Amino acid sequence: MFNLRTLQRNKTVKYGVPMLLLIVGGSFGLREFTQIRYDAQKFRKKLDPSLEAKVDVQKQPVMLEEEYEKLKEMKMDEWKNIRGPRPWEDSREHQEEQRRSRSKTD
Repeated sequence: MFNLRTLQRNKTVKYGVPMLLLIVGGSFGLREFTQIRYDAQKFRKKLDPSLEAKVDVQKQPVMLEEEYEKLKEMKMDEWKNIRGPRPWEDSREHQEEQRRSRSKTD
């Protein structure tokens, strides 16, 4: 019925079928390669348990309460505002001045 010579001369069989095979096969190949990429990202994104507890929404209220307790223990009324040096000021000289002023008030 079909002659092999006729199929070889047919442009659809000669160019179309390989092109379709390339497109469909490439799609499956790319899917596999991208899956490998996403699997590697999942592996790298795993957190250690201490960080995971900080990120986990269900455990977060407990962590906030702990932080609140730490803040309650701190004496917030007894702090002093210490100005840092300006870019044009000598930092060592400024630090010495801060130490002198702090020792005078203590």
